[in-house]
Parts: sequence; structure tokens; C-alpha cells
Amino acid sequence: MILAATIVLGFLVFIHEGGHFMAARAFGVRVSEFMIGLPGPSIGIQRGETRFGVTCIPLGGYARVCGMEPGDMSPYLQAVMASVYARGTAFLEDVMADCHLSEEDALQALDELVEWGTLVGPKRKDQYNVYRVPAYKPTALQRRRARRRGIELGPDRAEGEPYALDAPAKYFQSEYRQQYRSLPSWKRITILLAGPLMNLLFAVLAFVLVYSVIGFDYQDASGQVMHASVSPLKALEVGFSYIGMVIQAIIGLFNPQTAAETVSQSTSLVGIAVMSKTAFEAGFENALMFTAMLSVSLGIMNLLPIPPLDGGRFVVEIYQRIRRKMVGIKAMNYLSLAGMALFGLFFIVMMNQDIQRFIFGNWT
Repeated sequence: MILAATIVLGFLVFIHEGGHFMAARAFGVRVSEFMIGLPGPSIGIQRGETRFGVTCIPLGGYARVCGMEPGDMSPYLQAVMASVYARGTAFLEDVMADCHLSEEDALQALDELVEWGTLVGPKRKDQYNVYRVPAYKPTALQRRRARRRGIELGPDRAEGEPYALDAPAKYFQSEYRQQYRSLPSWKRITILLAGPLMNLLFAVLAFVLVYSVIGFDYQDASGQVMHASVSPLKALEVGFSYIGMVIQAIIGLFNPQTAAETVSQSTSLVGIAVMSKTAFEAGFENALMFTAMLSVSLGIMNLLPIPPLDGGRFVVEIYQRIRRKMVGIKAMNYLSLAGMALFGLFFIVMMNQDIQRFIFGNWT
């Protein structure tokens, strides 16, 4: 049961985060990590500037798109970057002395450059706050693509190796152009929506595969089991019809008259695990359909206008576009905490339902 749920959720998270990853890379934005699982200890491999792997808790996942930190940029980024690159490995105190900054200003700039993938932050084994120049060995193809975008990658370098910046301003602009925050609004929105759209695209393709290619069984009027298939167009119609039903159900969460009924018909990880096992035991067709339906739910739920979901970040992007002002770190943290608290409440309620339904059998 646990294995079936891990496979289904892992696959759906993979294609969801893969959407964010591919859209970001298509626009030249750096992605420092692509992980299956919740943030924590992980194993993986490094490919270019991205580390691909699995964390110790393989539920969920994330693509760390660089430059998505909220608020305005620190005004000291270029000077701090030049200081660390000149040293290769620098302590916080070194940067404070080189740039004549307070501890707070230096830390803010350093942490932001770590989020950009421009620096490597302190590691667990470090006794003090140590920042390093990242290792990088770009391929010939990556160099050609970077030149077309006006990005100068520089020579190969090992982590912590001093790297003289002949033109710090030019190199800083090159780093900035690889950040999410440097993009126009429509490209940032595309990156945000690419994840849910990948989930919906997979679901639609799965409906076509099952209803048009594999075919499906049904009982005729006499009770005899028949096998049939429909045209791809009809299968698409069925797929989009199901997506519409899920949208209506989720909208019901915001209607006081239907919210309780919608929640009672929803399920948590416990229910997903039980249903995943049942679907896998019923064969490939049932497993594929169950995964497709779950993919629709995951895609639509992520479009809800609640931070930190993709839909919540989309609303923030629209707000910033209209107001021409960045939402601050504190405001984003409060919004994200409120969203997490709301989903935590839903999780507890649905977990209780699933325990009563699937374990004790006394939930109708």
C-alpha cells in the first residue's frame, strides 16, 4: 500500500515539478535543485548547475528555481559577490570588512546570493558562517546557449576556488539574468503555471490512452461484459468533462452550503494509499485512470489562490504587476503561514475521515 502510494505520488510530483523545471530552463533561469521528497537529507547527482535526487521523506517534491525570494533585492549584492569570488572561500567577517557592511546587511546579501546559486552557503560541518564560490564545469552546448542570451559563464572552477572578476558589474548582470526575478511578468507566470498544466496534460493524455487505445470494459443490457473504445476526440471530451467536475467540486470548498460535503468526499494520504493499492491490484488500466484522476486533483488544487501554492504565487505576481511593487518578505511569510494553517486543518479533518472510513469502517 505504501509502495503504491509512493509510486503514484512520486510520479505526479515528478511531472508537476518537471513542468516548473522545463519552463524555467526554457527562459534561461537557473534551477539549483530538482528533488522528489520533502526538504531534508538527500542523495542525488549533479548535472550542470542542478542537483537531481531524492530526499529522506519521498512525499512531495520541489524544483528550486533561483531568484524566487520575495521582497526587493539587497543593494550590496554586486560588492558582496566580488568579495567572495576574490577570496574563493570567505567568512562573514571577511565580507563585512571588504564591503564595510553591518552583519545584518552582509548576511542578507550573502543569503540572497546563495538563493541565486551564485554562492554556496554554510555547510553542517562548518563551525562558522563560510561562503564559497560554487564549482562549475559547463559543457560546450551550455556555453553556446549562454552566449546567445548574453550570459558569460567564465572558465571551469572548483568549489571554493578564487575567481577573479575582471568586470564585476558585467558578471553580476550575467548572474541576475539567470534569476526568476529578472523575467517579465508573463514569463514568471508561465513558470508558475507550468506545473499544474503538466498535471492536466498528463491526465488528458491518459484519458485518450485508456478510452481510445487500450479500450474499456462495460456491461450491456443483458449483463454481458463488453470491450469497446471511442475516438480520440470523444476521449478528450471525457477528460475535459472530468476536469470540469473537479473544478466544480473544489469551488464548492468556498461555498458554505457545500464546503462540508466537499470535504467529506475528499481524501488524505491514507485514502490515497488505500486506493492506490486497490487500483494497482486491478491492473494497468485502472492504475493509469486512478493516477490520471489524482493528477487532475493535484493540478487544480495547486491553482487555488492560496500561498504557497502556485495559484497563490500567481495572484501575488498579478498584484505586483498592478501595483508595480514587490510584496515584502514578512507579508509573504504571513500569507504562506496562513495558507499552510488552512491546509493543515483540512489535512487533519480528512485524515480523521480516512481513518474512520478505511481502518474502522464506520464512515459513510
